[in-house]
Amino acid sequence: MPDAPSRRSRGANNDRANLSGTNLERAGDYNQRVALQSIRVGLAKTKQDAAAFTGLSVPAITNITNRLLDDELIIEAGKLHGARGQPAMTFAINPDGCYSIGLNIDRDHVTIVLLDLAGQVRARATHEWAFASPETVAEFFDHHCKAFRKIKGVKRDRIIGVGIAMPDDLAKSDLPHRPSEYEAWNRVDVRALLSRSHDWPVVLENDAAAAALGELHFGHGMRNQSFFYMLVSSGLGGGLVIDGEYFRGARGRSGELGFLGVTGSQTATLEDFVSLSALYERLQDLAPDNPADLVDLPPKGQVRLNAWIEEAAERLCDPLRSISCLIDPQAVYVGGRLPEPLIDRLAEAVNTKLASRNLPLTMAPVRRAALASDAPAMGAAIIPIIARYLPSRSALRNTDQA
Repeated sequence: MPDAPSRRSRGANNDRANLSGTNLERAGDYNQRVALQSIRVGLAKTKQDAAAFTGLSVPAITNITNRLLDDELIIEAGKLHGARGQPAMTFAINPDGCYSIGLNIDRDHVTIVLLDLAGQVRARATHEWAFASPETVAEFFDHHCKAFRKIKGVKRDRIIGVGIAMPDDLAKSDLPHRPSEYEAWNRVDVRALLSRSHDWPVVLENDAAAAALGELHFGHGMRNQSFFYMLVSSGLGGGLVIDGEYFRGARGRSGELGFLGVTGSQTATLEDFVSLSALYERLQDLAPDNPADLVDLPPKGQVRLNAWIEEAAERLCDPLRSISCLIDPQAVYVGGRLPEPLIDRLAEAVNTKLASRNLPLTMAPVRRAALASDAPAMGAAIIPIIARYLPSRSALRNTDQA
């Protein structure tokens, strides 16, 4: 599985460092990935721009852009007038250069998206399901994959893969009201289950990691390359991005925020207090069928919601203090299934509590993520695109070993 990583930059001084080509023998594929990324994220519009940002020569960039044009991954966007000499041809990413499908499976919903090379969602479907069975998810996936192939303007042979985002412990966490038959997920081969109607490559990713990747490529990560992503869904997850690369840890389980213990309990974990499941337990009979309706609760429900935000913010203070002290990220971004106004309230409550503690170090600000509910699905969808076309440390290692 790729290390999933775009090399976004915070400013001109860092652009070249993060989007550098290589002169290693047989590294042409990696140089092409770097050049394509510089065009995709808007850092380079001309050959001269791409050469400056990647450190490659203009002749090398000329060969690369010719290949990218032939492969229909970029398009000519007109000539740049105003400078001396001949007007320079400008380039832009071709949204229809390729597409990828992202599927987010969780205990309370399933979401699927069709993403293009420019990062635009071309089609989307979601369904609120409590503990959907593997067969139910497979039928939902097969139905929408068939529909995606028929979308006007989408070339079916340009769909390059499927990314699946789901909690690592989907059927193992003892969440409220989980039926015993849900344990079927512990025995199913997810790749095989979701490959029966197509021959695209399928890659699995943790949902919080996928959300962090989505934020890196489409959200605040375009400017802030070191951040912690907190995913509030049926459970609680986290993802860590350092210097534009997703950090997985020795066993691929970094960022497991929800499993942290809480003060005063030998068995309770943070996600027992900070998650949609915890909020719904507090709301009891006032819990809505769709998280979007949390903003319209009756007065009694608002009281319970306010109490949950207060407790969740208090419970988050110590873990987020540790994250700031140990990692020093530029920010902590909160996304997931909470409606945006409630994410803003939770973030404000955490920031206020941290500020009141007069800590000796500056804490990373807690902010709403640019991508919220669809972040895991969008992040999952970009993984096949990274594997095929975009620069990553794994892509460079594979090139060096060719």
